[in-house]
Amino acid sequence: MKRSTRRRLIQGALYAVFAAVVLLIVLAADWAKIRSNFFDLDVAAASFPEIVTIAAKNTIVYTAIAFLGGLLLGLFLALMKLSPVLPYRWLATGYIELFRGLPALLVIFAFAYAVPIAFQWHPPGGNAGAGLIALIIVSSAYIAETIRAGIEAVPKGQVEAARSLGMNSAWTMVTVVLPQAFRIITPPLTNELVILIKDTSLLFIAGMAIGDRELTTFSRDALTSQANATPLVVAAAMYLIITLPLTQLVAKLERHNKRGR
Repeated sequence: MKRSTRRRLIQGALYAVFAAVVLLIVLAADWAKIRSNFFDLDVAAASFPEIVTIAAKNTIVYTAIAFLGGLLLGLFLALMKLSPVLPYRWLATGYIELFRGLPALLVIFAFAYAVPIAFQWHPPGGNAGAGLIALIIVSSAYIAETIRAGIEAVPKGQVEAARSLGMNSAWTMVTVVLPQAFRIITPPLTNELVILIKDTSLLFIAGMAIGDRELTTFSRDALTSQANATPLVVAAAMYLIITLPLTQLVAKLERHNKRGR
């Protein structure tokens, strides 16, 4: 048997198995229960407009604050890690490895409960503010490594050319290296933003006031009060509305960078 014929037979068999599995799922599912428990239009309608005006809005605001804070802190950490001063490198490396190694949920819990108790500290913004500080800290560790990789990806000849024109190290970094580095790391930074949108769902552990609830906390409370899973489906749809354009942007930026190279 020819190799091409064997490949077509294998592909045909895989398609047949896939179709059989889908058919079994369709026949075995209780669609009436699925519709009443996950796609109840009356329950879904009860989630509006608060799921947009409160939950989705808070999710976007929390993401923006955490991302901008993480970006600024991550840039500072990346420069520290590339510093010729050894203690700075050690400090930045220890910070990055620590918070990349810890679960974000644990860090949020610590800043919402353990740190305020231990240091008699009242975080700005209450529990939501404590959770945001934790998200900034965790995201900055990942962003710092992304920025460091972008800086190191800039060709050395660019730095040498700038220095030959009389620029000092700091001015070379600001005007030559960082603009090119951020162009390189725009896709992974956008991907980090998408991850951060989903990580705001972890803020529920901090205990949110009614007006501070993001999508996951809002849908969980609605699930409890309505005894129906439809709010979870509505929240999932809201997450997709927010994240899908960003994931498409990541793909577009990656294609653009490949064409540029």
